Amino acid sequence: MADDVRPRLVRTLSGAGGVRLALREAGDPSSPPIVLLHGWAASALSWADQLEDDALTARYRLIAADLRGHGESATPDDGYDDPAVWAGDVAALLEYAGRPAVLVGWSYGGLVVTDYLRVCGTAGVAGIVLVGAITEIGRGLPGGAVGPVMARIMRPALSEDPAVAVPALTTLAERMTAEPGTAEQVRRRLADSLRVPARVRAALFRRTAASGDVLAAVDVPVLVVHGDADEIISVAAGEYAAGKIPGARRRWFTGVGHMPLAERAAEFNDDLRAFAGSVMDH
Repeated sequence: MADDVRPRLVRTLSGAGGVRLALREAGDPSSPPIVLLHGWAASALSWADQLEDDALTARYRLIAADLRGHGESATPDDGYDDPAVWAGDVAALLEYAGRPAVLVGWSYGGLVVTDYLRVCGTAGVAGIVLVGAITEIGRGLPGGAVGPVMARIMRPALSEDPAVAVPALTTLAERMTAEPGTAEQVRRRLADSLRVPARVRAALFRRTAASGDVLAAVDVPVLVVHGDADEIISVAAGEYAAGKIPGARRRWFTGVGHMPLAERAAEFNDDLRAFAGSVMDH
C-alpha cells in the first residue's frame, strides 16, 4: 500500500458541542467516501481489516471515527443519551467527507446511524450499511435485541469495579467472533473496552429510543449484514431493521459471529466494495 493511503490518525475534527473526534483514514482523499462507525466500548481499530484492504482503499476513501468517549476521542461528561449529539457528530464526519458518503454502522454504531437519520434524515448519505447492528435501544424494543452473551455480561460490564467489569469485558472480547480470535485480537478488543470509562459504558445504555418510523422513512439504498451465529446482537435485530427499511438488502454470514468485518474480512470487504459501487460509482 502506498504511503499516502496508509491509515493515519487525525485528531482535530470537532463534533457536536466542539467535542474532539479522532479518526483513522485510508485511501485517496478525492475518492468516494465511506464513513465507518464502530460499536460499544470499541474503537476505530475495529475496522483495521477494511482500512488495510488494498482493493477498498484503491477505490474509496475510508474514514473510521472513534465515537465520543472512545479511543482517541474526547470523553465529555454528558450527551451520550441525546440523539441530537450523536447526529451532530455524524454530521461533522459527513461534512469532513465532503460529498455524499456510504455510512456504515457496526453494533452500537447502527444506533448512532439511526440517531443521525432521526435528526437529519439522509442528508449527505449515499447509502447505509448496518453490520450486526442495533437500531433501537430499550427494554422490549425489537431493533435492540441482544444475544445470550451480551445479556449475560451487560450488567457486570457496566460496573465501576474492575474486579467485576474486567472478566465480563474479557468474555465479550472473546465471544465477538464464532471462531476464536487470536490472543492479540482479543487483547486489542479488551484494551479498547477498558479504555472507555465505566461511566461512559453505562451512559450509552441509559436511554430508550424506538426507531420504526425512522427506519421506514429511509430513502437511500441500505444493506443489512449480520452473522447468523452472533451471540452479542441477536439476528432478530437485523431482521427487524431489514424488514422496516424499504428495499433493504440482506446479507447473512453463515456460522459467523458479531464481527463479519473481521471474521470474514475478505468477503465483507467484497460486499462493502460492491455496495459502495452500486450507490456511488456513477
